[in-house]
Amino acid sequence: MAALRWLTPRRRSATARSVLAGEASAEAARKSAEAAETAETAQETDSGAEPEFPVHGDDRAAAFFDLDNTVMQGAAIFHFGRGLYKRKFFETRDLARFAWQQAWFRLAGFEDPEHMQDARDSALSIVKGHRVSELKSIGEEIYDEYMAERIWPGTRALAQAHLDAGQKVWLVTAAPVEIAQVIARRLGLTGALGTVAESVGGVYTGRLVGEPLHGPAKAEAVRALAAAEDLDLSRCAAYSDSHNDIPMLSLVGHPYAINPDSKLRKHARELEWRLRDYRTGRKAAKVGIPAAAGVGAVAGGTAAAIALHRRRR
Repeated sequence: MAALRWLTPRRRSATARSVLAGEASAEAARKSAEAAETAETAQETDSGAEPEFPVHGDDRAAAFFDLDNTVMQGAAIFHFGRGLYKRKFFETRDLARFAWQQAWFRLAGFEDPEHMQDARDSALSIVKGHRVSELKSIGEEIYDEYMAERIWPGTRALAQAHLDAGQKVWLVTAAPVEIAQVIARRLGLTGALGTVAESVGGVYTGRLVGEPLHGPAKAEAVRALAAAEDLDLSRCAAYSDSHNDIPMLSLVGHPYAINPDSKLRKHARELEWRLRDYRTGRKAAKVGIPAAAGVGAVAGGTAAAIALHRRRR
């Protein structure tokens, strides 16, 4: 404070206070910077598992991805329906009926078994009598027409990280298994568990095999697949946008909420699950058209055992 001796007592006091204030401010800034650096280091340490996850070479780990609004913008079954409608598989009145059924589901916010059964029966009638090979071929075309450009780059990168680590990556979806397999193959994934429609002699009968792969059924499918593949679920990851998939997400050691709906976002925050949102403005927009539910019931549902049985044969 020697430099302040020439000042009057009042001016010296005011200047001294300014110096002290400046020093205090500088000290606070320094401590703040140190605290930020420490927090950043702690964050990197805390999320250190993220750069190390997926663990390279861990062949007892795998990743399970929901499809609609997780891997792809909108509902795959809606895009599939657009393709079928374009190819005259059904008429405008059918499209209107499916739209109403899906709109009812969205407004009600829950699935009424009788209502959903009616939707599935209506949609299954569309493919009845058509060959499975025909639907698979059309699925390839529909992917190029409507789906390829709707893959979320962020989710695609997450899946690729697992593949690069030498792990298997599966789609687990209520969408038609034929479409799910096309998407999985186009993305270079291991495979897909999807809904299955009964066929005899390669021709759809209009009936379901099992029940819809939805909600708890997805968890059962993942559990069964993990057993067949000798996977350690505590080392596996699952990704979804919907609270309906909480059973599947809860099954694994690394659950991710991707573009989550409000219920899943809340649940994920409470349990400190990782969240990723690739939507513009983080808007929880419902991407897609109401026709999705009806057309999506083309394959109706699947039992994990059916899919696994086919893989083992």
